[in-house]
Amino acid sequence: MPSSNKITNTSQYIRNTRERLGLGLTEFANLLGMSSTGERTVRGWESGEHKPTPKRLEDIHNLEDKLDVIREKAPFRHNKRKKTKFKFIDLFAGIGGIRLPFQEMGGECVFTSEWDKFAQKTYIANFGEVPDGDITKIKASDIPEHDILLAGFPCQTFSQAGLKKGFSDTRGTMFFEIQRILAEHRPKAFLLENVKQLRGHDKGRTLNTILEILRGEAKQKVPSNIPMSKESRHALSDSLNYWVDYKVLRAGDFGAPQNRERIFIIGYDKDYYGENVNFDDIFIWPVAPKTPTKVGNILENLDKIKPEDDKYTISDKLWQGHQRRLAQHKKKGNGFGYSLVDKDSEYTNTISARYYKDGSEILVDQIRLKKNPRKLTSRECARLQGFPKEFIVDAVSQCQMYKQFGNSVCVNVIRAVAVQVNKTMLKAEKKRTL
Repeated sequence: MPSSNKITNTSQYIRNTRERLGLGLTEFANLLGMSSTGERTVRGWESGEHKPTPKRLEDIHNLEDKLDVIREKAPFRHNKRKKTKFKFIDLFAGIGGIRLPFQEMGGECVFTSEWDKFAQKTYIANFGEVPDGDITKIKASDIPEHDILLAGFPCQTFSQAGLKKGFSDTRGTMFFEIQRILAEHRPKAFLLENVKQLRGHDKGRTLNTILEILRGEAKQKVPSNIPMSKESRHALSDSLNYWVDYKVLRAGDFGAPQNRERIFIIGYDKDYYGENVNFDDIFIWPVAPKTPTKVGNILENLDKIKPEDDKYTISDKLWQGHQRRLAQHKKKGNGFGYSLVDKDSEYTNTISARYYKDGSEILVDQIRLKKNPRKLTSRECARLQGFPKEFIVDAVSQCQMYKQFGNSVCVNVIRAVAVQVNKTMLKAEKKRTL
């Protein structure tokens, strides 16, 4: 690399490097392994307020080569030589579970947004692309044109774990970021995913508000006290006109041994397809095969794992705590507590983002080994969510990986829905041209 005394303008060198790689300040800082304040530090470098250490400057110089290596090894990088059948964007992308099936069908992902730096690392390792960061800071006009919008928008505020705050929590208002992008680009179709609890939140009023906005039937303005960006607030005046339907689907019905239920919302642009297309007639939700499932199909054999390598078996203290809390809950007459499965169990409970804390929702019985129960391995989490065997699971720590799979989607279900989305688009395109 050029020595620091040969770089006549360090701030310009850093800016040029970052822009040449197509990275924002946050994404640049994340790739350099910087802390949560990394964006501010990079901004200071580029403004000349301060300079990086020689070691950090060397890291910046080597960043392009580092990215090239990552991209070369990424198992799911886009094949540019393959004919693109449609273009899509991947919002609140997490680790790319929604992207995978649409890419398999010949789609090209032209834009990704994911703010969590650890999820970004896993996404980069698998797709060879650096997601853009916080969607609230990205103008809709800066997003490329696309045919399909995909978004597993934040669900914590509608879930049991999120205390069901909904639109009163800024995470719940991420829907309005989707709305402003739909208003700007009018993609032919969209697929949104969220927790089942969205259906009943606020006695159904939250979901009804979402559906009315998507259909262009909103009867009243969204209250001004709901936090959202200025662009989102302005976009609410743009009436959408999508045919919309929703359904709750269960992972266990699609071959994944997990009792995970999620709501899926699908829409097609009626302005684009015209009056000749009746989506009530041509769209069909996937029929769940309901093939028998078995937890043993996703488990690894850890019988011979060395004690020093066993980071999955829970401690005596934690196991005793689980049993004590279960007994307390039973005494009170409720069903809370840990969940124990073995290879013959039909399915597990839903894996959640809190799984890293104590593993209580899915513990694997090891009584035959005379050991305490254990948590799932990273690979088992991937299998439980239907990710392919090539998916890289060790780009981040075990703790972060648990969070990522807990926040992700069941790829089996997404794949089945994606097939129907694509079939419907093809049918609608033919009817549109009649």
